Amino acid sequence: MRPQRNVLGGRLVPCSMDPLTGFYRDGHCSVGPDDHGCHAVCCHLTEQFLAFSKEAGNDLSTPRPEYGFFGLKPGDRWCVCASRWREALDAGAACPVILEATSEAALTYVTISILEEYAYNEPGDIGDLNLDELDDE
Repeated sequence: MRPQRNVLGGRLVPCSMDPLTGFYRDGHCSVGPDDHGCHAVCCHLTEQFLAFSKEAGNDLSTPRPEYGFFGLKPGDRWCVCASRWREALDAGAACPVILEATSEAALTYVTISILEEYAYNEPGDIGDLNLDELDDE
């Protein structure tokens, strides 16, 4: 498979190695010909999104050890189907996304400007700083 790009045009970085995510279970939100669900969006999961997904028929929070799936919780990162993330957006339940780990394939379902509105910043990232306050010092 050729190297994949993220929605920002750069190299697709891992979404999560623990829990191990991705359609191909390689930690990346890579999309290929076998991935009919387009597991392209790297999400920072929230309780609201997990509840929405469960109600929509995809229970991500209940452990299923017989399948090697131990359930997800708020704060975990997970590659979700771009169409499901879009449904959650339309229902007011979208969770933050990690842009660098979200495949460009997601752009078929949602615009970059919307994804940027939902971009997740790690605590301590410059995006969390109030630059106006720094100017006052």
